[in-house]
Amino acid sequence: MSLSPEAIDASYAACRRVSRQAKSSFYPTFMLLPREKRRAMEVLYAFMRHTDDLADEPQPARPRQEALVHWRAAFEHALLGQFDNRNGNNLLPAVADTIRRFRIPPEYLRAVIDGVEMDLNRRRFETFGELEQYCDRVASAVGLACIYIWGFHGKQALEPARKCGVAMQLTNILRDLSEDIQQDRVYLPLEDLRQCSYTVDDLLAGVADERFIRLVTMEATRAERLYREGAELTRWLEADGRRVFGMMTATYRELLRRITRRPADVLKYRIQLGRVRKLRITAQWLLLPPPT
Repeated sequence: MSLSPEAIDASYAACRRVSRQAKSSFYPTFMLLPREKRRAMEVLYAFMRHTDDLADEPQPARPRQEALVHWRAAFEHALLGQFDNRNGNNLLPAVADTIRRFRIPPEYLRAVIDGVEMDLNRRRFETFGELEQYCDRVASAVGLACIYIWGFHGKQALEPARKCGVAMQLTNILRDLSEDIQQDRVYLPLEDLRQCSYTVDDLLAGVADERFIRLVTMEATRAERLYREGAELTRWLEADGRRVFGMMTATYRELLRRITRRPADVLKYRIQLGRVRKLRITAQWLLLPPPT
């Protein structure tokens, strides 16, 4: 079923509202892009936000699982040109249009739903390999979809984009340690906790001793290595994509540096960048010529 241009425009507008209302630190980076790419990023973000919100609703796991099943089915129908406007599905005409326009492999968005489902069914990861699979779904898949919007040259871009997604999700995990443990979620690999002689009970009790600092340093070092390896993505991106990528990674690496400087603070509050620092990063990538 084909939709009218007015219906598709309305869907894009709905995605824009979701993106703006979320007040994500990513949203200002969209302003670095030309209009069509900016609209596509708003659509992609709205899809991720809505998918994540379905799993975070304050209700038992079963209804949330069912909501994700319905959302997945609606997404698959949208790819076939079949739409309805129930339960947030007004976003899907723009999602399907964006996938078509930018030739985004749909498996990336499917992976995001898979990753969010993991949050409902799994709250511990034994090894980094298991955690990496989760990061690939909830973060790297997003980054891979982004580069199709930004524009890139060569399949060499795919692996560094994946690594940056893992690095950003590791940064999120460190930032959100206190909030997650209150929901009985422990994303850090249990083998890493054991290596540092630290326990889940210690984390729940807010113990920030030298064992905890060693644990945070271990994960931050891993994330920083992935950022360095992922920086190679710059050479494969189109110019406006390099601006967005540079601003995103600069923001997240600065957040990681703050966590590394004061590891114990992540158990006290959610570490964020101040307004002045955010403005400086924005100005750097908005006003200066993009890297070549």
